[in-house]
Amino acid sequence: MKKKGFILGMAALLAFSPLLFGNGLNLNGIGARAVAMGGAFVGLADDYSAIFWNPAGLANMKNRSASLFGVDIMPSGKYKVIVPNSVGRYIFPGSTADVTVIDTKSKAKGYPGGMGAYIHPISEKLVAGIGVYTPSGLGADWDGSKMAFLSGNNTNINWMSMIGVVTIAPTLAYKVSDTFQIGAALNINYGMFDIQMYAGQADIPQYGINAFNLGQYEESETGWGVGATVGLLFKPDDKTSFGLTFRSPSTIKFSGDAKISNLAALGLGAPSESSIDRDVTWPMWIAAGVAFKPADKLTITLDGQWTQWSKISELKASYGGGGWGTLMTLTKKNIMPMHWNDRMQIRVGAEFLATEALALRAGYYIDRAPAPDRTMNILLPSYDFDGFTFGVGYKAGAFQIDACLEYLSGAERRVDFLKVFKHALIPNPFYDSDFERAMPGLYNMTIFAPSITLTYNWGSK
Repeated sequence: MKKKGFILGMAALLAFSPLLFGNGLNLNGIGARAVAMGGAFVGLADDYSAIFWNPAGLANMKNRSASLFGVDIMPSGKYKVIVPNSVGRYIFPGSTADVTVIDTKSKAKGYPGGMGAYIHPISEKLVAGIGVYTPSGLGADWDGSKMAFLSGNNTNINWMSMIGVVTIAPTLAYKVSDTFQIGAALNINYGMFDIQMYAGQADIPQYGINAFNLGQYEESETGWGVGATVGLLFKPDDKTSFGLTFRSPSTIKFSGDAKISNLAALGLGAPSESSIDRDVTWPMWIAAGVAFKPADKLTITLDGQWTQWSKISELKASYGGGGWGTLMTLTKKNIMPMHWNDRMQIRVGAEFLATEALALRAGYYIDRAPAPDRTMNILLPSYDFDGFTFGVGYKAGAFQIDACLEYLSGAERRVDFLKVFKHALIPNPFYDSDFERAMPGLYNMTIFAPSITLTYNWGSK
């Protein structure tokens, strides 16, 4: 077997690959104070970030306030592909050992997010607010020169992804009684997505096409969707509160342009560029939380947050004319199976008031990957994360500043090379058809996310 044959088999897994999201798609919280408490905020929800966590919490706010939150998500990924000797001896004649063909790190890059919010009490029982925030935002950028083994030996192929969502959320909260509040937010979502990768090599036997190098694939899309968040807050006494939040699914209808650099030369009459449409649904989210004050200066919070990721079973794209639709159907790249699983996050946090002006905070959460090994990909991979958060808050009159440092440690993932690899010279037991859309190798990820919030409260002294 020649190396070209191996590249053909691997590139076929990646050709025209559409969105591949992971649990890294969604940010793990909004608001420096809330995130510093591990994102366990549904049962407390007593500041502007309640618009995201539990809108009912706004009903307890007495003064007008304006807040500005900013976060910079800084992922650091590693990717290694080792060809085992059982296969490598066919690719690298004379080889008697495993061969490392890719060993690289993602480029250092930040993905900013944040929120701007204004809260306005209308009466003693009714409070209005509006927030503009980024519930989702992440990506990856890899050195193409290190990815040549999976890029048809091309060192100038770009491998990058960026996805983000901006939500506009007008919100109302009502105090039914001193112990019970309700709230709701309308979520108007604007999504952005960009991807660049190797387009792979085309095999279309119907047209006598074999191992045609398609070059660079690029895609850029934007779209709109609508959803809602509804929350309840119950406070039986001054020391305890319980919260429940439901966020509806929201389908964003993406549209934009796709480009394959060498497609026009394929000879099927398809131009290098095409329009593309794809609907992507952000799944339902249900969360329950409790906040308890065992002492006057200490607050402990605990949340369980469930996301219905199983609704994302496949991603389907529609392409424009000029032969694109036919080509994608023939190559089976217009539909991508996802096979995601529902996941529960467990979060715990604490806030200690060291003085009337200074607060110390810490938290921890467990965030397990919804994507299985058979859909793993380097552009937006999915990991089992353990999140550790630390923060401080300081009040000076009407001003308040909160800062947080979040660290996510991702467990190493391994996608078996022999389950992914497919070629006629390799016996069938080495190949698992469930792994057709996976990228083999070892994956590692850590994320740092510093954040800060500035708040001004009218009426505070």
